[in-house]
Amino acid sequence: MFSHVMIGTNDIDRAKAFYDAVLATLGASPAMINEAATGHKRAFYFHGGGIFAISEPINDQPATVANGSTIGFACDSLEQVQAFHDAAVAAGGTSIEDPPGPRSGAMGTLNLAYVLDPDGHKLCMLHRAG
Repeated sequence: MFSHVMIGTNDIDRAKAFYDAVLATLGASPAMINEAATGHKRAFYFHGGGIFAISEPINDQPATVANGSTIGFACDSLEQVQAFHDAAVAAGGTSIEDPPGPRSGAMGTLNLAYVLDPDGHKLCMLHRAG
């Protein structure tokens, strides 16, 4: 359904360092940097058939977060959820909501963790345990 997810940042170098660290826990390589003719920079991560990107806003307005939005990253295990979470916090993210771990509900058991990236975007690490 989706071709890619792109979020804005006000500090491309800080955001790239953060996402290089956290997406490495999923097996992604460091970002490829693209500079548009306008001078705006974007960083692209290619992994598992998906594309995640961070970008300086091309309209020259400050990047802002979308209140109520969450970007979910699929993980292979509870251990990978924990590793992503820990890498995010070590790279300048903020742990939010409950500690990483299993949550049971209508969708079965999900291993979850949530963090805010340095720009304030809400990220979810999710592993479907059963």
